[in-house]
Amino acid sequence: MSLDLLGSAADGMQAQRSALDVYARNVAAAQAAGPRGRYARSVPTFALVRDAHGARRLRFLGARREPKADVNLVTEMVAVLDASRAYAADAALFSIGKRAIERTIAVEQP
Repeated sequence: MSLDLLGSAADGMQAQRSALDVYARNVAAAQAAGPRGRYARSVPTFALVRDAHGARRLRFLGARREPKADVNLVTEMVAVLDASRAYAADAALFSIGKRAIERTIAVEQP
């Protein structure tokens, strides 16, 4: 069970890192376009896939353009904050799973 927890937390961290990359590209492109420039907003896309063992895993599929949606810096910064908080929550979950495994191993040692 703890290994499933570690895998889920690691998938979540990877997904949030990928989302952060997309949002950072949006911000950079909007800044490069200037105040009068327009840049179509990209959003990350994900899917649940089954691995070789039949477990469901979250995978980043890439970014897609949102039609008729330009980058708004406030929206992107809120998305960055949300993704970074979710990453921190996944990292904390991973740490808890790791400690649980370490304590289980310690209990079994004489």
